[in-house]
Amino acid sequence: MDSLCKDHFLQRQYRKVDGGVLWSRNERNLDCTVTFQTHSILQRFMLHFDLLQLDCNDHLYVYDGAHPTAPPRADFSCRNTKQQVGAMFTRSNFVTLKYVTDNWGTDANGFKLIVTAIKDPKHGCKEFRCKQREFCVSADLTCDGVDHCADGSDEDTAVLCPENGGGGAGGMWVVVMAAGAGLAVFAAGLALCCYCRRRAPTRRTHLHLQQVASSNGAGAAGKAAGEPPAPGGTRLPGNWPLPAGPRGYNAARPGRLRARAQR
Repeated sequence: MDSLCKDHFLQRQYRKVDGGVLWSRNERNLDCTVTFQTHSILQRFMLHFDLLQLDCNDHLYVYDGAHPTAPPRADFSCRNTKQQVGAMFTRSNFVTLKYVTDNWGTDANGFKLIVTAIKDPKHGCKEFRCKQREFCVSADLTCDGVDHCADGSDEDTAVLCPENGGGGAGGMWVVVMAAGAGLAVFAAGLALCCYCRRRAPTRRTHLHLQQVASSNGAGAAGKAAGEPPAPGGTRLPGNWPLPAGPRGYNAARPGRLRARAQR
């Protein structure tokens, strides 16, 4: 209410609304008048409190019209509670609120007033129809967390707004858990791929060194020269009949090598 009651030119204009919530939280030294108008002349306003706890020196006046001149439709103060008031309906497509407070109060003082533009069932409904009284309200007012129909039908979490109820929350947890499991599988696959790529060069280097050692005769270390590998062992290309020996080919005499080659 404090923001609506600032002294500027918008204060003297009508505000066309489909619905809204007016909060008062212990405003002091306030003398404010606000007028609302429906978008269609076939509509009128329904008002009901979600919170009503005024100080005895504070007053909220409700006028059924565009001006606060006639006697007010209602005068709310500390003697009123939201259970006693219930829902109120205007006869025209205007409603005027005048809020007057003194310079004292507590944080518990204030009100929460829900204002909704409704259309009677006889005029037909192309948007949302309330369940209990069958009033027609704007479809934009459904599933917004505010009970505009005063019966809860526009906030029905079982039929109209399942994402705002317990089922929606459970579905969200399922999505989160599934996403976590997918990330875990992806991380495991990535780790396995990195491990395999690190192991592959080691195996290739080991086999290469084994081939080089066998082809130079070192694979027969500890055995007699020219002895073939043990059965079941790997037969790699090498110089099995004529091994290099411990001194190498350069140290051997050419005649002996030629004589062995002719045998």
